[in-house]
Amino acid sequence: MQETHEFHNSTHNHARCVNSAIQAATMLCEQQGLRFTPIRKRVLQLVWASHAPMAAYDLLKALRKEKGNAEAPTIYRALDFLLQHGMVHKIESMNAFVGCDHPGNPHAGQFLICTECNQVLEQESNDLSQLISRHALSYNFTISSQTVEIMGICERCQA
Repeated sequence: MQETHEFHNSTHNHARCVNSAIQAATMLCEQQGLRFTPIRKRVLQLVWASHAPMAAYDLLKALRKEKGNAEAPTIYRALDFLLQHGMVHKIESMNAFVGCDHPGNPHAGQFLICTECNQVLEQESNDLSQLISRHALSYNFTISSQTVEIMGICERCQA
């Protein structure tokens, strides 16, 4: 099954995205008996602050504006937790993080990345995931994680 999303435009209600992500993360943590600490929640809010990937250093800078004593290990521990529980994805090519549209549901990450505005659109194509898995299997290769990053220019930036 392939889901269809759009890159976010000027009429996009971003506050709803952030609130929805926090609600989903809160529910996931409650269901799994995980601690959704204030710092983890704040890092997730910062990641969702835009649909552009956020580097750990940028997250640290933002957190230091709020809490002057924030240190890098604090951010990395929060990011590790959020990654481990499927609340964020790491965009390896940018060494940055984006919120996950499917928290708590294991899936292969496939991302369309606009090289002009840096927005990222997460998509999920079972056909693509299965194709990659079949090719890996033909080489007796066991996949531990699967992320596809596709660079290009979104419709808005092409205009």
